[in-house]
Amino acid sequence: MIRKIVTDVMFLKGKSMPATKENLYIAKDLQDTLAANRDRCVGMAANMIGYKKNMIIVSFGFMDMVMINPKILKKEGEFETEEGCLSLQGVRKTKRYKKIKVQYQDTLFKVHTQEYTGYIAQIIQHECDHLEGIII
Repeated sequence: MIRKIVTDVMFLKGKSMPATKENLYIAKDLQDTLAANRDRCVGMAANMIGYKKNMIIVSFGFMDMVMINPKILKKEGEFETEEGCLSLQGVRKTKRYKKIKVQYQDTLFKVHTQEYTGYIAQIIQHECDHLEGIII
């Protein structure tokens, strides 16, 4: 189901909780909501659509991937950039890393550990910040 984008900063500043198999329906809502906003969005966290659960979706261009309970294990190559967000107006400066290592579960709750670089790494970092209640 396509969900309304949350813009309430106090809600967004709340830390999300681990997702379980009972929360899998959120993955479908993330997929539908990202598809509906594809012209202006490349990723989102569950709290952006009203769920305080550790789940994100990232567009790889050719496919979208849901990451459940993602954790960034390693960061390399700090740089400064500017980012926008569907939940917030405008663009803000922030620090990101060129290369990250992430552990997450897929929608079958199989654990994966993967390295990402460049723009995809940046998207993942932005969405993981959302899960921690960090607003840039």
